[in-house]
Amino acid sequence: MAKHSTCAVAAILAVAFILPAIALAARDVAGIKRGFVVQGRVFCDTCRAGFETPASTYIRGAKVRVECRSRITGAKTCSFDGTTDHTGTYNILIADEHDDHEICESVLVSSPESGCKTVLQGRERARVFLSHNNGIASDTRFANSLGFTKDTPLSVCTQLLKTYEQYEV
Repeated sequence: MAKHSTCAVAAILAVAFILPAIALAARDVAGIKRGFVVQGRVFCDTCRAGFETPASTYIRGAKVRVECRSRITGAKTCSFDGTTDHTGTYNILIADEHDDHEICESVLVSSPESGCKTVLQGRERARVFLSHNNGIASDTRFANSLGFTKDTPLSVCTQLLKTYEQYEV
């Protein structure tokens, strides 16, 4: 009987002292700073519509930068550069956290595509939130697509843009 009470006391001590220690250790491991990956795409507005259409193409080799600046002074605090792959997608690694005191955005830098080098106004930057204190579980942050506009629209665009017209009833 004494053997059973000794086991019971040992089990209670384990629950009371060892499990909390393990939980604290796990919390400390989880507290290690994790970075982020900012992911987005860069397109060429081949119809000069001001937005992505089925005729839009995605630009390989476009330069993109993630910039963070002070919310109070507007001074740039850091920047991270990236380049798009064959699908027009960029993945920029951000080493640390940028909380409420900073505003971070993906920003277009340049396009390698001749005839599609003009920045599309309103699609030149996209805000990203680089904090773990916002309820987002993933370390990947998705930015809205960024765009350049083609110098001359494609011939197919006239017909394509008619599908976007609104008709009065």
